[in-house]
Amino acid sequence: MLSVVQGVTEFLPVSSSAHLILARDLFAALGVPMWEGSQADELALDIALHVGSLGAILLYFWRDLAQLFVGLADAVRLKGTAASRMLVLLVSATLPILVVGFLIKDVVTFMLRSAEIIAWTTIIFGLLLYVADRRPEREDDIGQMNFRQVIVIGLAQCLALIPGVSRSGIAMTAGRIVGLDRQLSARFALLLSLPTIAGAGLLGTIDLYRAGDARLTGEALMGGFLAFIAAWIAVVLLMNWLKRFSYTPFVFYRLALGFFLLVLIYGFGWSPGS
Repeated sequence: MLSVVQGVTEFLPVSSSAHLILARDLFAALGVPMWEGSQADELALDIALHVGSLGAILLYFWRDLAQLFVGLADAVRLKGTAASRMLVLLVSATLPILVVGFLIKDVVTFMLRSAEIIAWTTIIFGLLLYVADRRPEREDDIGQMNFRQVIVIGLAQCLALIPGVSRSGIAMTAGRIVGLDRQLSARFALLLSLPTIAGAGLLGTIDLYRAGDARLTGEALMGGFLAFIAAWIAVVLLMNWLKRFSYTPFVFYRLALGFFLLVLIYGFGWSPGS
């Protein structure tokens, strides 16, 4: 179930990490037997599911991936081509979250994974997505993007370290703010997941190795495979949807989920994990 939740929500602007936390809380509330581990172990499993989802992006955007390898070869030979420029743009947008994520990894692990934080960030950044999606569309190709746009998206992506913000969601929001059309904002956000999730996957692999738990490693591998299948379906549906429609349904979903959580927390005293 966690694999399906991760795969479906990873590349939609709704926050996969938030849904994983809420799914665990829901299972606990229903009395469903769960594997018990430390918060660090749970984060390592979450990252394994993210890496499985990464495979869906590698498959869907294989042409872009091939271009990135061409761009790498061109960059090594100091050739300024469209492919090398595309690579530089993605690297530039990725550096901020890799640096910030490394510096505050423990804060994310132990202090920010709560339903209350998720509820508020789900609402706030859902509204921000709605406002951004009303802006005019100017660019529809990565080749038209400039470094100012890329830096804005990269810095905005750092906010996704807070559960409920959504990495893909904030990147899509920032993309729309700087003038990208809906498909390009989604495409660039999903391509940004390549180095971002790969970096997180490296940290997760180190955590799994240090844990020395064969069962934990086995569950991570199985979960990653199932997340790959679910993520592939979600990416295909998302990109087809944005060819003709807006991000509005995702905004409505975020608002509904956020307000529902606030009612449970403040109205009924719901306290996950207690």
